Amino acid sequence: MEVENTGKEKDRFIITVKGRVDAVTAPEFEKRLEEWIDEGETRLIVDLGGLEYISSAGLRSILTIAKKMKTKQGQIVLCGLRDTVKEVFDISGFSTIIPLCESVDAAIGKT
Repeated sequence: MEVENTGKEKDRFIITVKGRVDAVTAPEFEKRLEEWIDEGETRLIVDLGGLEYISSAGLRSILTIAKKMKTKQGQIVLCGLRDTVKEVFDISGFSTIIPLCESVDAAIGKT
């Protein structure tokens, strides 16, 4: 799994995730996002276009991050979900909890 900051646009902190977020990689994924939040980032856009797979552990990490953002009056928006990943979000109900957008540009307009 790769998680990297790909820049800032209009005060939105853009993060790109590639690979798999599963029981092995979810703790690292969560830790990286929490570090950026602790550094003061309150508007996260997470581009999941390169995400091939997400497990329930990955979903838990995203929920943990979303809750942390809420306590800081921040916001997280996910974008670029592939069909298989989007299906996981739809089936789990996460697509009704966390804003999803087609692209980074759409997410910038939504936050």
